[in-house]
Amino acid sequence: MEKHITVVGALRIGYGIVGLMIAALILLFTIGPGLIAQITNGDDTALAILAAIGVPIAFLVVMLSAADIIGGIGVLRRKNWARYLVMVHCIIDLFNIPIGTALGIYCIWVLMQDETARLFTQPAR
Repeated sequence: MEKHITVVGALRIGYGIVGLMIAALILLFTIGPGLIAQITNGDDTALAILAAIGVPIAFLVVMLSAADIIGGIGVLRRKNWARYLVMVHCIIDLFNIPIGTALGIYCIWVLMQDETARLFTQPAR
C-alpha cells in the first residue's frame, strides 16, 4: 500500500500543477483579448468585462490547485490531515469526467483502505 500512497501523492501534486497551468491559460484567454481590444480600439469595457469573468475563475482554480499540491505533499509525508483534504478533493474530482473521475476513484480507493489509515496514524519514522 506504500507504493499506492506515493502514487496518490504524486498524482495530486501533478494534478495541482496542471491546474495552475489551466489558471494561467484562463487569464491568457480572457484578459488577452481584452487587452488587444483596448490597444487596438481603445475599448476599456471589453477588458473590464473579461477581467471580471477571468480573474475570479482563475483565482478559484489557483486555490483548488494549491490545496491539491499541499495535500499531495502532505500525503507523501503521511500527514493524517492531508488524507482528509485529498479525499475531499477526490470527491470534487469525481464530477470532472473522465480524468478526474478515474483519479478520484483511485485516490479514494487507496485512502479508504484500513492499512492506509494505519500508516497515516503511525508516528513518523
